Amino acid sequence: MNVGVALNPTAPANQIDASVRLAKEAAAAGLRSAWFGQTFGADSPQLAALVGREVPELHVGTSAIPVFGRHPLPVSSQAQTAQAATHGRYHLGLALGTRLLTETGFGLPFERPVARLREFLTALRQLLETGSADFHGELLTATTPIPARVPGAESGVPVLVAAMGPQALRVSGELADGVLPYLAGPRALAEHIVPAVTAAAEAAGRPAPRIVALVPGMVTDDVEAVRATFTENLAFYEQIPSYARVIGLSGGRRAGDIAVIGDEEKVAAEVQRYRDAGATEVVFSLSEIAGDADRHRTWKLLGELAR
Repeated sequence: MNVGVALNPTAPANQIDASVRLAKEAAAAGLRSAWFGQTFGADSPQLAALVGREVPELHVGTSAIPVFGRHPLPVSSQAQTAQAATHGRYHLGLALGTRLLTETGFGLPFERPVARLREFLTALRQLLETGSADFHGELLTATTPIPARVPGAESGVPVLVAAMGPQALRVSGELADGVLPYLAGPRALAEHIVPAVTAAAEAAGRPAPRIVALVPGMVTDDVEAVRATFTENLAFYEQIPSYARVIGLSGGRRAGDIAVIGDEEKVAAEVQRYRDAGATEVVFSLSEIAGDADRHRTWKLLGELAR
């Protein structure tokens, strides 16, 4: 089973250097992939390309770039460049984003997000598959008067979407290679996410979608304190309707309830629950709160599970 980690070094002197260092540690532990979130700080495709170039043992990905404030043409260029830099080990993650960050950060109305996602993916697939596009939608236009192909990226770029709602899952099944759900526990995966995206992919004649479950979690002896920290750090997501919904569908009340915390036996059993629920890959997110000892302990277990 593919097992990876999300890397988000806290207050490093240099984020690139710290990310490379952590990625090397993850690879040495036997992990298969490293994923980088997109914020208003570091550019995640560049970061993934740099880390993937330095650490050839890992696949690298972004989780995830919001479609608002972006356009398929530069996103395709970024993704293809990262794919060429890593010789086929880059995975592009996209997201709808949130009303707060979209309207506050970009000054754009957060309107018709699923329709925008559909148009974005349609144009992006043309670009990634053929190196050209001639798309004229209601919300965006993407045309290529000159070729938009990056030599070295001919293997294509897998596209995943951080989709969890019914409409976004349907679009993702039709037009993407899989989904990147976050804070979706095994119950939400098995009963809502996996059936919806799989049915959409089958109806569109596409292969079975990848289900890359992003999971907050840690191996530790101090379960109560770590869960309290996760609950505090993840509280932001409880204000976002799509996340609040999937937390509830997972059987949780707070976002921290979804975190996988405990000793090696407990965490290994929970990872198996994700696999049984339909996850094809599990990615743990912990580096922003874990000390070195708990991080090493967690990555050691995850590396063993990956092997």
